[in-house]
Amino acid sequence: MTSRDLATLPKAHLHIHLEGGMRPETLVELAAAAGIPVPEVRGYGSFSVFAAMYVAACEVLRSPEDLRRLVFEVVEDSAVAGAVWVEPSIYAPHHAQRIGPPDEVMEILLEAGREAGEHFGIGVGWMVAADRTADPADAVAQAELAIRFRDQGVVSFGLANDEAIGPPEWFGEAFTAARDAGLLSTPHAGELAGPESVIGALDVLGADRIQHGVRAVEQPGLVDRIADSGVCLDVCPTSNVLLSVVPSIGAHPLPQLIAAGVRCSLNADDPLLFGPGLLEEYEVARSDLALDDDALAFVARSSVDASGASDTLKADTNKAIDAWLAS
Repeated sequence: MTSRDLATLPKAHLHIHLEGGMRPETLVELAAAAGIPVPEVRGYGSFSVFAAMYVAACEVLRSPEDLRRLVFEVVEDSAVAGAVWVEPSIYAPHHAQRIGPPDEVMEILLEAGREAGEHFGIGVGWMVAADRTADPADAVAQAELAIRFRDQGVVSFGLANDEAIGPPEWFGEAFTAARDAGLLSTPHAGELAGPESVIGALDVLGADRIQHGVRAVEQPGLVDRIADSGVCLDVCPTSNVLLSVVPSIGAHPLPQLIAAGVRCSLNADDPLLFGPGLLEEYEVARSDLALDDDALAFVARSSVDASGASDTLKADTNKAIDAWLAS
C-alpha cells in the first residue's frame, strides 16, 4: 500500500470548535494572565464533564486580543496540517460577559480570520452554531446573527451540545431561516443520540453536512440514504472514542461508511480536549482504520467539496488532490 505524505494532501477542516482548537500552551498562558487556575482538560468520562471543561476553556479568553490570537493559531495549525480551508464553529454568547455582544465578537473573529487566512494562504469560513441546550428562540437569534454576517465570512449554521437534551425537531425555524439565506446546514447529530437524530437532521434541518453522524450505521437503510443524498458526515474518530460513542478506534464505522459511498470528512473536533489535530486524525485513519491513499483522497475531496469554500478554491484543490494521487 502506497503511503504518500498526508501533510501534503490538500484537505478542509470542517469540524473544529474554535475554543476547543486552543493550543495547550496558550491555555496555560491565558489562564495565568487572567489569574485563574488552568482548566483541567483530561480525564473526563462523560459528555457533561467534557462540556463543563469546554466552558472553562472559554473563560480564559478575556479580550479581543485573546480571540485574535486563538484564531491565528487555529488557522496556522490547520494550514500546517495541509488544510486549504478551515471552517471553525463559534457560539458567540460564550464570550458576551468577557468580550462583548455577539455582533462585536463576530466582527473580531471575521477580521482575525481574514488576516490569518491571508497570512497562511488558506481559506477561512465560519460556522455560527446554536446551542441545543438553550431555548429554541436562542437558536433563531443565532441564525439571525449568522445571516447578518453571511457576506463577510459566515458560510454555515450549526447546532451543538448534548443531543439528548435538544432533538433536531426543536430547531427547524432557525435552520429554515439560515438555509433560505444561503447558509449551509451543518448540525451535530448521530453522536450522543442514535439514528433518529440523524433522520431529524435530514428531514427537519435539511442538513448539507452532519457533524459526526456515525450512529447512522445502527439503522438499516439510513447509510444508503445518506450516500444517495450526497450529505457529508464530518467525522472525528478520536473524539468518538473518548466520549464513548464507539468502544475503540478499530471499531469506528468510518471504513464502513466510505465503502457504502458516504461522503466523509476527517476532523479534530476539539484537539485541546481530545489530543490529535487534523493531520493526526488522517494518520489514525491510515494506521488504525487501514484506509489506503485512494480512500484518504476521497475523504479529502469530500471535505473540500462539502465546505463553504468558493467554487474556484474547490476546483483548484481537486486538481491538487489528483496530483497528490499521481505523485
